[in-house]
Amino acid sequence: MSNLIDIVLPEGQLEGTSATLSAWLVKEGDSVKKGDPLAELETDKVVMEVCADANGVISKLTANLGDDVAPEQVLGQLAIGEVNAVVTSGVGASAEKMVEMSATTETAEVSTTELSGDESARAFISPAVRRLLRENDLTIEPIPGTGKRGRVTRDDVINYLKDPKPRTIETAQEAAPVKSPSPLASIDRQSRPLKGEMVAHSQMRKSIASHMVESLLETSPHVTSVFEMDMTNIMEHRKWHKKEYEELGVKLTFTSYFLAAMAKAVKEVPQTNARFHADALEIFTDVNIGVGTALGDAGLVVPVIEQVQEMNLFEISKRLGEMTTKARNGKLTANDMKNGTITISNHGVSGSLFATPIIINQPQVAILGVGKLEKRVVVEEVNGVDTMVIRPKCYVSLSIDHRALDAHQTNLFLSHFVNVIENWGQ
Repeated sequence: MSNLIDIVLPEGQLEGTSATLSAWLVKEGDSVKKGDPLAELETDKVVMEVCADANGVISKLTANLGDDVAPEQVLGQLAIGEVNAVVTSGVGASAEKMVEMSATTETAEVSTTELSGDESARAFISPAVRRLLRENDLTIEPIPGTGKRGRVTRDDVINYLKDPKPRTIETAQEAAPVKSPSPLASIDRQSRPLKGEMVAHSQMRKSIASHMVESLLETSPHVTSVFEMDMTNIMEHRKWHKKEYEELGVKLTFTSYFLAAMAKAVKEVPQTNARFHADALEIFTDVNIGVGTALGDAGLVVPVIEQVQEMNLFEISKRLGEMTTKARNGKLTANDMKNGTITISNHGVSGSLFATPIIINQPQVAILGVGKLEKRVVVEEVNGVDTMVIRPKCYVSLSIDHRALDAHQTNLFLSHFVNVIENWGQ
């Protein structure tokens, strides 16, 4: 005998973020063990897996690829108990028949695709397909899709690698007649149709785009204030302590100092560490700082360093290193990006002097931006004489939700932040 349990996304895995079913990793009739991944979900921040809660056989898959998934939503059912009993049970088909039924259903979907001619699903590809394309330097354009509504599946990519048969798409540009050579061809290049390649947006990129537009245009009015900051003292401090940290397996970066200074500035201006509600401003006790981490062309994630106000510089550096390593290795979980109360974007690492406005990570009310460090000539009074000296400087900005904060709190926060950095160790 066997019992059926629901396959669901556990409550608490999403923090107000929608998820999309991007890939089934099993099919009906498959035997699985507890903890085996069953499906992949994509959000604007992370790819997550839904795993089996027990040993058993996949009885039914009810959710379709591309469906939006909510917490506690039933995605399918798992028959638990003795695997042999499940396979031979009179309750349903044998594992072999269940696989055969699944294949028949997939074939029916392909026929529907051919009739409908709907190409929209081709742009949606799973992480597994994306990895195969990247590893083999391919795009989806020439690959025939046999999934629902023409979607390119993992098997489609594998079959194409075995026997490349381009997907034929005639465009108006390709069919356009060739113009006769210009009489001035020797000094004027002949015009020709533009050639390019359509690179499909990942689910993460589409979610980021939606989130950014909502934050900037539909939710909160952004205002940005910019200060200049002298980095002399923390550069000197880092020079003396960098090797000491490395011997303990921890990388000491400028971002660690910024997180520590943010916690001190929040203590002076707690309204920046908050969430806006229609009838109140929810001010948090813990300073949980989201750290914007670029993943190259793959997008951006924001791991959260929690309770920074209780950490020293070494503890901050250690935790920051762990989270950024997880982010760049694709190991972040949804829980790693929950409960943020304020965010930092250290955009200067890519060469930017300043960026404005940096989009607020809703429902937070403030995000700090730190620009590129560079040597600048400034005028200082030395022994009563104005003297030109060279200092390491950068711009630091705070973009705020103007519904929650005004210029007074914004500038006060930046003043405290800059003061901590410029007087570090004094």
